Amino acid sequence: MTYTVAFIGTGPDPKNPSTDGFAMAYRHAPGYQRLDDCELVACADVVPENAQAFARIHDIPPGHVYTDYEEMLSEIRPDIVSICTPPAIHADLVIGTARSGVVQAIHCEKPMALTWGDAREMARVCEEEGVQLTINHQKRFGNPVRQAKTLIDRGTVGDVERLEFSAETLYDMGTHFFDICNYLNDGSPVEWVLANIDYTEENVLFGTHNENQAIAQWRYANGVSGLASTGRAADFVGCQLRVVGAEGVIELGADEAELRYRADGSDWTVVDTGLDTVHKPMPGRVRSGLSTVASKLPTTLSARVTDRLSTTSYEERAIEELVTALEAGTESELSADNALAAEELIFASWESARRRGRVDLPLDIEDNPLESMVEAGDLLV
Repeated sequence: MTYTVAFIGTGPDPKNPSTDGFAMAYRHAPGYQRLDDCELVACADVVPENAQAFARIHDIPPGHVYTDYEEMLSEIRPDIVSICTPPAIHADLVIGTARSGVVQAIHCEKPMALTWGDAREMARVCEEEGVQLTINHQKRFGNPVRQAKTLIDRGTVGDVERLEFSAETLYDMGTHFFDICNYLNDGSPVEWVLANIDYTEENVLFGTHNENQAIAQWRYANGVSGLASTGRAADFVGCQLRVVGAEGVIELGADEAELRYRADGSDWTVVDTGLDTVHKPMPGRVRSGLSTVASKLPTTLSARVTDRLSTTSYEERAIEELVTALEAGTESELSADNALAAEELIFASWESARRRGRVDLPLDIEDNPLESMVEAGDLLV
């Protein structure tokens, strides 16, 4: 079976020097293109020039370019839709797409939604409509994270006692690391969150507020604890990710994303993660040069050569996994349930700051506590 794929929100061409933002559709597209059972058939963006440029680059017919996503869904009836817009409109687009009655799967960019209520509603509607909803927490597919999990499962550092991470923010980037911590701890539910934040300077990323600094603690039902530090306090943890076990420590370095571990007081052992860092594969100069040459070849040949010269991106791995899950009728690692578990920790951290106390889960709010505090003037800006 061949799955037809459409995009909502292309963004501007990322090779254009004036581009503002990541234009994640350009990262999703190669993930589908490298799969034999996927075909890119349409795209929609409220800026016609953006949609047209995306279509030209990815060989989408001119007649399949839209500014109205509902019209695109009605006329093209794609099997899979990638939603690559800012998070504030994810909920409306995911719910509208799921209720169109034409799609089998939706792959949405992170963070999941602007509010906790919207995130849960997205998941509820997709389940009701029988649509597979996945959120692009692609960093869990990087070799540093996968090999850290292997070390844990082997008992290299004994029973896990604490997970720690540092990130720019709890929301825009922290969503990845909350997801990774949950993955490393086998999806154990979280019992409570205690956090505080600083927001003395406006910090808006992709249309949404993010704290300047945060310290967050949480406790899993299996007894493992969590610690996160962001923004101005990101160096508090001292590395990107740390797993503290009863018999040792695993660390993912902040700079080169070096994965290392030590057990029973021994010296550090560095783990070879290939080309992978915490953020993306980093091919060496030779491969990069050959890839540049390959890009000048005819489109079909170039794609095959480039795929063999460079390791797959994390987005490509994520998309292959979700398509495989769709084919098999199994739950994807990027499922709405897993995404909700990460999102809940973000909103619970901000809610803890709002309440000035510990928050027990499940979270019983509908809004975005940080946005609400900013709008109410409860934080200094």
